[in-house]
Amino acid sequence: QVQLVESGGGLVQPGGSLRLSCAASGSIFSINAMGWYRQAPGKERELVAARTTRGTTNYVDSVKGRFTISRDNAKNTVYLQMNSLKPEDTAVYYCNIVPSASRYWGQGTQVTVSS
Repeated sequence: QVQLVESGGGLVQPGGSLRLSCAASGSIFSINAMGWYRQAPGKERELVAARTTRGTTNYVDSVKGRFTISRDNAKNTVYLQMNSLKPEDTAVYYCNIVPSASRYWGQGTQVTVSS
């Protein structure tokens, strides 16, 4: 069974950067659109960035121009480069296929933006 493992989160000051990684135990990236989702305390999980197998990317308006999603099919890894981070970006970040599948939700990685 394919598992997705997120990493790279942490505590960062406003304006800082982080790079998240999502490693898959199997080859699902080559046949699925992949996305990064986040869930802030008291809020629903939302899709913030997605990348199709053809390279088309989409972002939620709140992160456009600041976040970049990329994928390395050879390494079965998806990345999320986050720049100019804001306190409102604080959340647990998850990767999953798009649309999401319950069997692929992992533990996520915590991102905290605070001074």
